[in-house]
Amino acid sequence: MTQSHIRLLLVDDHMLVLDGLQARLAMEQHIEIVGTANNGEEAIVAARALQPDVVIMDVSMPVLNGIEAAQRFKAEMPDIRILMLSMHDDREYILSLIQSGASGYVLKDVSSNELINAIETVHSGNTYFSSGASKALFTQPTEAADEALEELSKRELTVLKLLAIGYSNKEVGRDLRISVRTVETHRQNIKNKLGIQTIAGLTKYAIERQLI
Repeated sequence: MTQSHIRLLLVDDHMLVLDGLQARLAMEQHIEIVGTANNGEEAIVAARALQPDVVIMDVSMPVLNGIEAAQRFKAEMPDIRILMLSMHDDREYILSLIQSGASGYVLKDVSSNELINAIETVHSGNTYFSSGASKALFTQPTEAADEALEELSKRELTVLKLLAIGYSNKEVGRDLRISVRTVETHRQNIKNKLGIQTIAGLTKYAIERQLI
């Protein structure tokens, strides 16, 4: 079976990583590396000019990070598939990347063969998560997280519910007749007690526990 030709743009702020990726992927006859970039802003400019099929992009980069760049790609060039490359296997972190528009998420400790499989998978229109990322993403919340819920005060629980249904800090404050600064304090306390640092994570947590 003939493999589809894939035009690839590589984005990472570490030259050694770029050199390593280029050296390995250049060995694949069906993959053509059309360009490289060192940050999200450069990636968007390069993609407009080069029209790659897939962009492999690091998450932590200067100027414009991977999450922000993925959001821009989704809005401006939705046909280009984004495969994120990261060292982080935190569940909430991965969820925020998915919501940004990425088609796949690969941890940097994967083998070169798995990376190639990931490229081919997202190019074909599917999503791909490396085994470590999948484990972090689909593992059920721990009992510790359930116990943490019991530590929330009545007011914090109310704030969590409102944030989970999409209320802004200002809207929560207006609804509960408290200041925005007080809402921010409650919000930080909730994040600390639950060990969840993103709104996407808090929303998922609230849904899983049928709080909303």
